[in-house]
Amino acid sequence: MKYLNLTFVLLIISTLTGAQKLTNERAQWFTDSRFGMFIHWGIYSGAEGFWKGEKLRNDNDYAEWIMYRNRIEKEEYLTLLDRFDWDEIDPEEWAILAKKSGMKYVTITAKHHDGFGLWNSQASDFDLGNYTNRDIIKELSEACQKHGLKLGLYYSHWIDWEHEFGWDHTKELSGITAEDYDQYWQEKVIPQVRELLTNYGEIGMFWFDMWINHSKTVVTKAQLLQLKNLIRELQPKCIVNSRLGLSIEEDPDVDFKTLGDNQLGNKKENFPWQSPATVAHSWGFHKSDTEWKSTSTLLKSLIGNVSLNGNFMLNIGPRANGEVPYEISQRMLEMGKWLDVNGESIYGAEAFDLHKDLHDWGKITAKKEGRKTKLYLHVYTWPLEKTLPLTGVTSTPSGIYLLADKQKSLLQFSHSGAYTEIQLPDMAPDPYVSVIVVEYPDYPKIIENLVAKTVSGGFSLTPGNIISSTQELNPENKSRRGTVPEHTIIDAPNRFTWKIYIDSPGKKQVDVSYSFQQENNNSKLHVKTRNSTLTHEIQPTGKTIGEPNSNWIIDNFKSSRIGTINFPEKGYYEIELQVNPVEKDEIKFQWVWLE
Repeated sequence: MKYLNLTFVLLIISTLTGAQKLTNERAQWFTDSRFGMFIHWGIYSGAEGFWKGEKLRNDNDYAEWIMYRNRIEKEEYLTLLDRFDWDEIDPEEWAILAKKSGMKYVTITAKHHDGFGLWNSQASDFDLGNYTNRDIIKELSEACQKHGLKLGLYYSHWIDWEHEFGWDHTKELSGITAEDYDQYWQEKVIPQVRELLTNYGEIGMFWFDMWINHSKTVVTKAQLLQLKNLIRELQPKCIVNSRLGLSIEEDPDVDFKTLGDNQLGNKKENFPWQSPATVAHSWGFHKSDTEWKSTSTLLKSLIGNVSLNGNFMLNIGPRANGEVPYEISQRMLEMGKWLDVNGESIYGAEAFDLHKDLHDWGKITAKKEGRKTKLYLHVYTWPLEKTLPLTGVTSTPSGIYLLADKQKSLLQFSHSGAYTEIQLPDMAPDPYVSVIVVEYPDYPKIIENLVAKTVSGGFSLTPGNIISSTQELNPENKSRRGTVPEHTIIDAPNRFTWKIYIDSPGKKQVDVSYSFQQENNNSKLHVKTRNSTLTHEIQPTGKTIGEPNSNWIIDNFKSSRIGTINFPEKGYYEIELQVNPVEKDEIKFQWVWLE
């Protein structure tokens, strides 16, 4: 963290500043949809992560990489098609699952890195048309049209293990000329993409999978522009992702950014973006995969992304008979039931202006309806106190209700300054994530950089939520498997400032947590607010054991109660921590707690 000396901006009155202003017309359906299905299915589905009794030769266990990882020759690889039950495979079932799961689009691996196409391609003999009478892209396209879903196509353009001049990573040994690679590009990539854009109706999205910039690959920018221009020519409404190999900073005509595999968003963006994710670990079906994420985890991933203006595309890896693993379909259908009730808080919703981690109870999404604005408070754990604190919004709500309540019965609340306290019913309306709607007649005003009141009624003041410090911070991330917590090292006089809103006057106890490994106690810290000052002599905290029976000795971080501060009236208060270490003292500061 860099040196902070921020001016505290009180009220921000604006249009929806969380909105994705950099969304073009092509991508509007995408940002409205928020939730889609990914399908990894191909020859590799017949292997199920094993080849001749040997598991995939890589601990990442991406089953779709088995041809490359286990060094399988093309003709032997094709024998996996014998395991496919073509009488049972019905792509419409995948579309129906997507529909029931609340998904708005479906993206299938038309050609993965193995180079095998799921349609009858005239540009290659390595596709379904040469070995079966099936065209999976055609069947899925018709199913998506029937069920009102957008169709997206995954196409591996950079890597192709089948074509003589396609890139595979063994060419890091042998090398490849630009001329040879362009032969692959012109005789397979361009013709196949043309086929897909021409023969299967409207394509909503082309999803490419080059996870590094073109400058680090054999692919040239000119080739990527040729490919993108072909899409723009044949299907002008089709959107393209950044894994084309062109970042959105390099080419603003790229429609959305794709994050890393299973990487969730961590900051609000003004352009469209998406996380590709799995329910377990592998993308293609892997029979030894057991890392199933819970429905709650998947819902929180979706909600978290939407709260930062992002999309979530969740993968299924059907088996060779088309069957979707029960653990996947079960979780998706549970998500669909949640979206049947709470989808208003996801579809067409956007980020709000408050900091993503401000509240300890969950996430916020927002939606404008004419002049009116709705905030959707996604409550991950129903508070035992049966009250929910909303900090940072200075506007008074016009009404608050549970999204699951069709009658929209109003909840009682109180509002003061930048604080709204909502009275909750005893029981949460949803076992996964409950949603509370807070309505405002206009776009709500906020105050930035406040520390929010926690569900338990306290304030956690940390180096991460200060509004200013007099010296540059020396942050240390958590380490030793989290047994050493996040903290900042103070070895010279420093002063931190936070701002809170007190809605109920009275006294609050003050605790401070730090680690101090010197033997003297000459250093002091002071906690100040308005006319109150608490002084504490820094005490040695010693060592502790981080992990039993492991010789795991770490610095001890200890909490000390240093007194009480009276807050005589409602209002905004600045809390100042002044730390004065004597020469050579090193204080590892963690937090101040007020309650």
